[in-house]
Amino acid sequence: MALPSDRCYLGFDFSTQQLKVVAVDDNLTIVHQSAVHFDTELPEYRTQGGVHVHSDRLTVTSPVLMWVKALDLILGKMKASGFDFSSVKALSGSGQQHGSVYWKEGSRQILRDMSPDKPLHELLESCFAVTDSPVWMDSSTTEQCQHLEQALGGAQQLADITGSRAYERFTGNQIAKIWKTDPGHYKQTERISLVSSFAASLFLGDYAAIDYSDGSGMNLMDISKKEWAQHCLGAVAPGLGGKLGTPLPSVAVLGSVSSYYVQRYGFSPDCKVIAFTGDNPGSLAGMRLQEGDIAISLGTSDTVFLWIQDPRPTVEGHIFCNPVDSQAYMALICFKNGSFTRERIREECAGGSWEEFSKALKATPVGNNGNIGIYFDVMEITPAAVGVHRVNGENDKVAGFPEEVEVRALIEGQFLAKRAHAEKLGYKIWLVAEMGVCFAEAVQMAPEPKLVVTPTPGAEKVYERLLKRYTEQEQRAFL
Repeated sequence: MALPSDRCYLGFDFSTQQLKVVAVDDNLTIVHQSAVHFDTELPEYRTQGGVHVHSDRLTVTSPVLMWVKALDLILGKMKASGFDFSSVKALSGSGQQHGSVYWKEGSRQILRDMSPDKPLHELLESCFAVTDSPVWMDSSTTEQCQHLEQALGGAQQLADITGSRAYERFTGNQIAKIWKTDPGHYKQTERISLVSSFAASLFLGDYAAIDYSDGSGMNLMDISKKEWAQHCLGAVAPGLGGKLGTPLPSVAVLGSVSSYYVQRYGFSPDCKVIAFTGDNPGSLAGMRLQEGDIAISLGTSDTVFLWIQDPRPTVEGHIFCNPVDSQAYMALICFKNGSFTRERIREECAGGSWEEFSKALKATPVGNNGNIGIYFDVMEITPAAVGVHRVNGENDKVAGFPEEVEVRALIEGQFLAKRAHAEKLGYKIWLVAEMGVCFAEAVQMAPEPKLVVTPTPGAEKVYERLLKRYTEQEQRAFL
C-alpha cells in the first residue's frame, strides 16, 4: 500500500497476545496498521493467550524467539502490502510491562553484525540464555518478594525507594528467582532487557537502554534519582547493575535503525529509534494526560492512571517515572472488583438491563442520602480485602439496600475508593493543570479531549463529606 504522505512514523506494541504496528503521518492520520496473533500465526510455539502456563499454575512465560519471529512476520506483511519503509523517519513502541529477556554472552556482536539475507529469528536463535521469558502474569516469586522487602527494611521502605512494594510480577523478583533456581544461565547472561528495551534492541542492532518509566516497574530503580538502587541490586543477584546498563529518559533518541533494516526492507539510514516504554506508561502518554489529570479504565479490573508531581508511595498502588516529563511521575492503581461486580448488581437490582441500571442511578440523589457500600466480591488488590460492607447515613451497618440505593451505593463506592487511594499516592483532586507542559511534538498534535459531562452542582461538597466517611468505613471493615 503506497503512502499518501512523504514521511511517516511507526509504533510497535509487543503485547501479551500479539504484536501490533501502526504507521501515522505528520497529521497523525493512520496510514497503515497490521498485527500478528501469536497463538494462531505462530502455532509452533504452542502458546495459549501468548503464554505458557506451567504445571504449578504460578509460573507464566513466553518464548523469546516467538516475539522475534513475530517481528519478521509483521515486517514481511508490510513489505508485501507495498509499504514504503524509506518514508519512516522514526519508530518507537511499547511492551508488556515487567517481562524480561536474558541475552547470552556474545549476543551484542551478533546484533551488530546481522546479515540482511536471513530473517531475525534465524540470526538470533542462539542469543538467549533463558529461552522462555517470565512475563507479567507470573506469580511464582513470593519467596523473592519477601526477601527483597526484608533486605530493604520492609514493604514501605522498598516503596519509598522504588515506588512499589515487592510484587511477584515485578522484574527484580523474577531475576532473583532465576539467579536462585538457574544460576548457570544467569551467569551466561550478558544483558537483561525488559520487553520494551528488547524490542528497541532488535531495531537498533545493539543493546537498547531501559527507559526510566518502564524501569520503575522492576522494584530496582530509585525513582527519585532515576538510577538503579544499589541496595536493591545487591539483594537480588550479584553483578546485576552491569547486566542492566544505564537507564535513559523515555523520550531518548537511541540512535539510527540498524543497517539490517536498511538493506532488507529499505528503511532510510536516517530513521531514528526512540526509546520504547511499557504499555501502561504508553497509555498515559497516548491519552495526553497532564499534571492533575486522571484517566480511568473500566474493565474486568479497573485501572486508574494519574499524572502527579509530588508522589507519596504507599504499599498500595504504584509510582512510576513519567514517560513524557522525566521530572514528573505517574501513579497506577488497580482495582480487581470491576465489571464483574457491576454486572452482578445489574443482574440482582436491574433485571440484567443496563438501561434499568441507569434509571435506578438517576432515581437516587447525589450522595445516596449518606448510604455507603463497599463491594469486594473477590480478594481486592487495593486494599487487600474481601467482602461486602454497607452502612446507612448514621454509620449503622445494614444487611442490604433497596435496589435503587444499592445501584448508586456500588457506583459511588467504587469511585470514592479510586479517589481515596489516588489521594494517598499524592494526587490533588482539585488541582488546575498548568498549560505549556513540554510534550513530544506528535502528542501535542493529537485531538484535544472533548467535554462530555459536567458535575452536578453541589456534588463537590457532598462527596467531600462522603469521601471521609468511605475511607473510615473501609479501614474499619477491612484493615
